[in-house]
Formats: sequence, C-alpha cells, structure tokens
Amino acid sequence: QLQLVESGGGLVQPEGSLKLSCSESNFPLDDYTVSWFRQAPGKEREGLLCISSIGGTKVYSDSVQGRFSISRDTAKNTVYLQLNSLKPEDTAIYYCAAVWMNTCNYDSTWPYWGQGTQVTVSS
Repeated sequence: QLQLVESGGGLVQPEGSLKLSCSESNFPLDDYTVSWFRQAPGKEREGLLCISSIGGTKVYSDSVQGRFSISRDTAKNTVYLQLNSLKPEDTAIYYCAAVWMNTCNYDSTWPYWGQGTQVTVSS
C-alpha cells in the first residue's frame, strides 16, 4: 500500500513561490497517476493538477492555470507541485493522491492520500 508523504509547505508572502513534494518510500510512484488537491477552511476540496503514469499532465482548476505546475522525479520517487505567484486565496492544506491507472480522470476514486502540508500566503 502506498504511503504518500507531502512536504514543502510553509508561510510565504503574496507573489512568492513554494515547491511541494509528494514522496513514497516503498513503491515506484511512476506506476501511479498522481494528483494534487487542496482544501481551505470552510471550503470543499479542490483538484488542482494531475500527472499520469505515462507522463501526461492535466490542469483541473482554472484558478491555478499558468501559476502552478506538476512534475515527477523518477530517481527521487517524488511528484512535485510548483506554486508561483501565490495569492492569499491559495492558503490551504495541500494533499497529493494516487491511483493505479494511466490517465488523469478527476472523477477517479483516489485510494491513496498523504497527510497534507499547510500553505499559508500572507504578508
């Protein structure tokens, strides 16, 4: 069973950047399609971006288009979420999730989740 671990969150000023990591220690994350989600207080969980096991990417949310990007490092068994031009409304807990399939489908059942990492954007 996958055990996903997110890291890289923190406090950043508006227009700043962060790079979040989603790592797995025991299984090759390349075999899984991975998505990043976030949830802000009092709001529903929001899907952000996805990278499939065959390398395709998909942006789920218009609110992050052009500011956030997703990538993999096979050697480090890690999927990254690069956050640029951050806004206060990006403040949320960010989660990665994985599924054993080779396409990005927002409506998939995501059986594997990390514990989340807090991102706070504030001056």
